[in-house]
Amino acid sequence: MADMNSTATRPRTRASNAREAFPAYGAGAGVLSFRHGLAARERGVIDRALAIVGRALREPGVLAADPAAASEYIRLHIGGEPVEVFCVMYLDAQNRVIAFDRLFIGTLTQTSIYPREVVRASLAHGATAVILAHNHPSGVVQPSKADECLTHTIKAALALVDVRVLDHVIVSRDKSLSMAAMGLL
Repeated sequence: MADMNSTATRPRTRASNAREAFPAYGAGAGVLSFRHGLAARERGVIDRALAIVGRALREPGVLAADPAAASEYIRLHIGGEPVEVFCVMYLDAQNRVIAFDRLFIGTLTQTSIYPREVVRASLAHGATAVILAHNHPSGVVQPSKADECLTHTIKAALALVDVRVLDHVIVSRDKSLSMAAMGLL
């Protein structure tokens, strides 16, 4: 019988997971994802890059010291998607990433987003802050008026439950834009 104190049999605690990447829900692997058409080796490279950046984002203070790290993680996840995808990165009180979730998938030019579901998911994750994100398959990362309006609507809804919106990142295959850096939050 195995020793109950061995690390192989003990359940992992939150502290032991600090160096592991956080969960990414709804990661694109289906036939509509850009990853589907990649060779296994290319998917492996992207997965390894996501794991490295994901582990770094779990460290305290990383987002404050390097806000571009979150944009890069998001771009790797959804920048190449052929349809619009809306995601949320959930953060704890120290701005460490709890999880990354693809909440809504749309068409080539738009996605229907429901602020109620963003609030519900944020509360379910126990988030105190979020980073909103979506891609523009066209390659143009400039936010539309609809993007700005949506950001303010979600920000107001989350404020009611004491969850802050730190940024809304728009990505394409090779670019990213921070609405916070542009002063649009």
